[in-house]
Amino acid sequence: MSRHRPATLLPALSHHQADLDHPLDHPSLPTADALLYYFAPPPAEGTTDSRLARLLAAIDPSRKPRRVLYISTSGVYGDCQGELVTETRPPQPLTSRAWRRLDAEQRLLGWGEQHGCPVTILRVGGIYGPGRLPLERIRQGAPLLREEEAPPSNRIHADDLARICQCAATRPGPSTIYNTSDGQHSTMTEYFLAVARAAGLPAPPQITLAEARERLSPAMLSYLEESRQLDIGKLKRELGYTFLYPTLAAGLAHCLDQTEGT
Repeated sequence: MSRHRPATLLPALSHHQADLDHPLDHPSLPTADALLYYFAPPPAEGTTDSRLARLLAAIDPSRKPRRVLYISTSGVYGDCQGELVTETRPPQPLTSRAWRRLDAEQRLLGWGEQHGCPVTILRVGGIYGPGRLPLERIRQGAPLLREEEAPPSNRIHADDLARICQCAATRPGPSTIYNTSDGQHSTMTEYFLAVARAAGLPAPPQITLAEARERLSPAMLSYLEESRQLDIGKLKRELGYTFLYPTLAAGLAHCLDQTEGT
């Protein structure tokens, strides 16, 4: 299989600005035969994605896109006890934010089947990149879960994610789902420690899970109480993508170089 060259896949992208918390104007949506990238987050509350529902309701079936690509989350799998997870694993969300993402997936796949429009869903791990590192949290000395208790997690550099979006959107075929990460599994604690080392900052203190349940926010705890390792074999086989930053070390070096250069 030939390798994709992400830099030359697409012409310049255009964007359309709209308020997804209100009904949309049908004629203003430039969807006909377009590659439609939908990256808008769902609402902050509830278990459904009303924003995506409004977008789909506004698309004229006679002006359907060529394909829709949606960024979802690996959180739809729920807690997998650290197991290696493929796209065939049934979703079992544990949080409302993951339920909102699964609702969006199901709405979009159903709409695509109804209107004959293929859909590509990327179930993405944690995203890092320039401006997206936890430097302030590290400087503040916020505690980490001790390494022995930290569950495995997944992540990907923002630049690789953007290029995978291009590759996946331009690949022909029926609707499909890809697990999306760099394939290098590590814990969140390892990630924070690696960021601290790369930035020359003191390592944050580590606490037990029992202490974490008393000191960390519910949002942070929800990430620590779920674990899974994303199998990206399907992505590699079907897209033939070559990562710009296949390791965290390479990705962090780029992030900090970009940060220092700003």
